[in-house]
Amino acid sequence: MTIDNTPEPVIHRDLPTPKTEALAAQAPRKRRWSERLPVVSQLRQSVGLQRGMLVAGLVITGVFVLVAILAPFIAPYSWAQQSANGVKFGTQQPPSATNILGTTVSGFDVFSRVIWGSQTALLVILAAIACSIFIGIALGLVSGYFGGWLDRTLVVIADAIYAFPSLLLAIVMSIVISRGQSNLWSGIMATALSITVVFVPQYFRVIRAEVVRVRAEPFVESAKVIGVPTGRILTRHVLRNSTRSLPVVITLNASEALLTLAGLGFLGFGIEATSAAEWGYDLNRAIADVTSGIWWTSIFPGLAIVLVVLGITLVGESLNDLSDPRLRTRRRAGGAA
Repeated sequence: MTIDNTPEPVIHRDLPTPKTEALAAQAPRKRRWSERLPVVSQLRQSVGLQRGMLVAGLVITGVFVLVAILAPFIAPYSWAQQSANGVKFGTQQPPSATNILGTTVSGFDVFSRVIWGSQTALLVILAAIACSIFIGIALGLVSGYFGGWLDRTLVVIADAIYAFPSLLLAIVMSIVISRGQSNLWSGIMATALSITVVFVPQYFRVIRAEVVRVRAEPFVESAKVIGVPTGRILTRHVLRNSTRSLPVVITLNASEALLTLAGLGFLGFGIEATSAAEWGYDLNRAIADVTSGIWWTSIFPGLAIVLVVLGITLVGESLNDLSDPRLRTRRRAGGAA
């Protein structure tokens, strides 16, 4: 009997082959949760001037949020404080060591009013956007998914509200809600709810359009066939795939909410001066000062409004451009050239 001493070939199953290496290189890398955040993912996609605009907007907005949160530690006085150590500030005093940005016609410290005004603006923006998102998404989800007479009725109501001038509608709602008297929290909620009425049709139209598109997708039809409850379809399948454009709408509406708040305060329908600091009210009180050469009572509240609106608008416009595949492709082609 002949014994074959030829060694058997050793097969290394764990060693990568050129083919497996090529497939591994082509396989998409699973993104971390931090990379899937709306602003972070858009920032990674941005290039050139677009990235500069987005970074500048994020920096300005971040500073605004930090100042609003740290207002009790940054502001040297309260928003309605008129004296320190038993000595009154005086009215319309120029910038000094005691009042680094001067005082208003009512004897308030301008620097403290600007700092505390950022907190009021942030609270109103957050409350208005939160209420608008909740109501707008709920109505848009139900209207777009079920359709029929309910959809037609809600569309007509939303279009009718959207046709009114936003500031005029906010003034009417502010009068109805606050009745001309507002302290800190009631004034914030009254202003936020009056802005909410203006913003709800925008969220309703955006979500409804996305829901109508997603409703016809095969995975929604499959969920219906296998008997998935309607509530689960709405929340897990339809809603999750209908909120892609919400970050863009939120950032654009945040700047509009600040302008509406300033407009209400400037016209005398905002929050009372002794209840909270508000930039629009301070601008209204500084109208007569401008003709007298007293510039510090108006320039700093006005500059705060301009900077915050600029920062939020830069973020919103950058996200809007980056979410459009045509603009994104065009910028990448231009950068490659």
